[in-house]
Amino acid sequence: MASPGETVAPNDQTAKRFRDLLQIVRENRPNDDLEIVERAFEYSRQNHEGQLRVSGEPYLIHPLEVAILLADMKLDTTAIAAGLLHDSVEDTAVTTELLRQKFGEQVAHIVEGVTKISKIDFASREEAQAENVRKMMLAMVDDIRVVLIKLADRLHNMRTLEPLSKERQVKIAKETLEIYAPLAHRLGMGKVRGELEDLAFPYVDPVGYQSVVKQVDILRQDGETALAHMVEVIGHKLKEAGINVVRVDSRFKRLYSIYQKVLRQKITPDQMYDVMALRVITYSVNDCYAVLGIIHNAWRPVPGRIKDFIAMPRPNLYQSLHTTVIGESGHLFEVQIRTEEMHKLAEEGIAAHWKYKDGPISARDEQRLSWLRQVVEWQREMADPGEFLSTLKIDLYPEEVYTFTPKGKVVILPRDATTIDFAYTVHTEVGHTCVGAKINGRMVPLRTKLHSGDIVEIMTQAGHNPSRDWLGVVKSSRARQKIKHWLNIHQRERAIEIGRKLIEKEARKYRIALKDVKDADLLRAAAEYGVARVDDLQAGIGYGKYSARSVLAKVVPGSNLAPGGEEQQNAALKRTFGAEGGAITVRGTDDLLVYRARCCNPIRGEEIVGYVTRGKGVAVHSKTCSNVQNLMYEPERKIAVEWSSKEPKLVGAPPAYPVKLVVASDDRPGIITAVSAVISNEEANIRSIEAKTGNARATIDIVLDTRDVNHLNRIITGIRRVGGVHNVERVLKMVT
Repeated sequence: MASPGETVAPNDQTAKRFRDLLQIVRENRPNDDLEIVERAFEYSRQNHEGQLRVSGEPYLIHPLEVAILLADMKLDTTAIAAGLLHDSVEDTAVTTELLRQKFGEQVAHIVEGVTKISKIDFASREEAQAENVRKMMLAMVDDIRVVLIKLADRLHNMRTLEPLSKERQVKIAKETLEIYAPLAHRLGMGKVRGELEDLAFPYVDPVGYQSVVKQVDILRQDGETALAHMVEVIGHKLKEAGINVVRVDSRFKRLYSIYQKVLRQKITPDQMYDVMALRVITYSVNDCYAVLGIIHNAWRPVPGRIKDFIAMPRPNLYQSLHTTVIGESGHLFEVQIRTEEMHKLAEEGIAAHWKYKDGPISARDEQRLSWLRQVVEWQREMADPGEFLSTLKIDLYPEEVYTFTPKGKVVILPRDATTIDFAYTVHTEVGHTCVGAKINGRMVPLRTKLHSGDIVEIMTQAGHNPSRDWLGVVKSSRARQKIKHWLNIHQRERAIEIGRKLIEKEARKYRIALKDVKDADLLRAAAEYGVARVDDLQAGIGYGKYSARSVLAKVVPGSNLAPGGEEQQNAALKRTFGAEGGAITVRGTDDLLVYRARCCNPIRGEEIVGYVTRGKGVAVHSKTCSNVQNLMYEPERKIAVEWSSKEPKLVGAPPAYPVKLVVASDDRPGIITAVSAVISNEEANIRSIEAKTGNARATIDIVLDTRDVNHLNRIITGIRRVGGVHNVERVLKMVT
């Protein structure tokens, strides 16, 4: 068979890139047979013939660039062939069965795992994303090459995002930051993660991006000179000490990492310890510690900034020594010291040692994948896609605390985790029955937050049960899911019992003999309420979703039950609680009391979710509210709500939503006037404005009336553009 490079015109861009691909594969895997790669390229070329990308270039360029990224990762020819074919099933007439016949089971299986799910009719964009991620997760456990191709695919798409519409750019960039960059991080692929984040950053927050670029450019002016000097001095001192190293590098911290730190710690880039860093690559672990001693002898280390990730690696197996020193020029430098193997793992992660033809998966890679199998197990228990994504994001952003059992076993938990998290990590039953804990030998409350190095002992008591309040303090997804599972089972049992008693009470009140009520009548009534079983109907009554009187009226039509009681009750409750006057409605009914939750103060246009409360009606929360996940452990109490198409008029309040904003800015003359002008230009009423100053900084608290979420977003965007403003945050708590 002729080489694809010979079948395409010599001046064709695809021919040149294909020759580059073959060259990389030959260098990285000289013993691999390139025949399958050549056949895959020719087949992809034929099937994508005439297709163009939005930029106008041949579509074939995309699978070619993905394959080159995989070749750079040193993946095998099977994976590279799958990379060349990864869009064939989705975008051409090719089927998985055809690929199986032409390229074998492995290639077909990998392509099937990578293919996007586009033929399924999803109920919402969020559900589509969750389902896509779930398939990727499941495929990854089966064959890691699926997710590596997926990451390469996303990386090239991000590199060529410019020609797309602004809406598509923002959507893809957000998804990259939420799913793909964290996934690369969890697999230890620091290089891919960093590039994905920096590529997505300017699309997701262009104002923040420009601000960071300006500040970093100022630091670069003399920072690069100082870094070059430090590299030279370190090289000289190591030579004097007789220590041979592979190399000494320098780097500036990535822009998105700087931005995240600015938001998290409320500091500017020039106040950070690790904007400028040196990296010393050694030949052995002993040399790492020797280099650390030489550096500390030459420059003064910053207290509390020495971290030993060699002795205690991160969960993604990252290893390195970190220290921060003060150079002669007064600049702060972070120094990372690691062996060449550690460096490869830090940059390439699981791809660094993935060799399919060299034997089974190693113990280290098996450890790296163990977290993923846990995620897959949890997602099978979750019906709500939003809950799955929330759990996934928690697990993909590990800010770890390293703790110990009394026997010395290391227990790794998320930052701010409590002793309850620790207990559930040890065992589910230990978590359910925990009543107290000892930290370093001292008794502490269960809500106590843990710190690295703590030795934790859990006290249990037979018969003790989890509390719903624990959901507000636990940080690990394992603890949260186990508590929700227990509460869901037991709260439902309680709701069924309450519902049964309420029916009995109403029956006695109206002298109805329940023994004469047939099961078929109860099932018919349950069907009218949209549930399949009698106990589901009783649970709904117990939760306050249905009225026992209304249920009995349906079951015993000829009884003397007085209709209209619910409407009168709702009218009274609406007067008491100040419900939404038509602004929000419950899908499928118009006689339920609906009110906005005070914890998150949702405003018109935001995505919302309803939660049936006992005696108060339906509380409406923003989907982003931190309390939503805690409340939804009882799925029966979740109810679909939506903003009315009519203009809302709130009972006892003006036709606008009061919102509080907190603005962080420089303390300069005219800043309040400039911020007020932005709000005035958007025709929003300012209820109150207050400023506090100190250390050349100002915090401005503003309460204003806004019409809907789009109106609010325009105001926030306008304020962020005011010179000297660093950040604008909305305070979710209800403003009156």
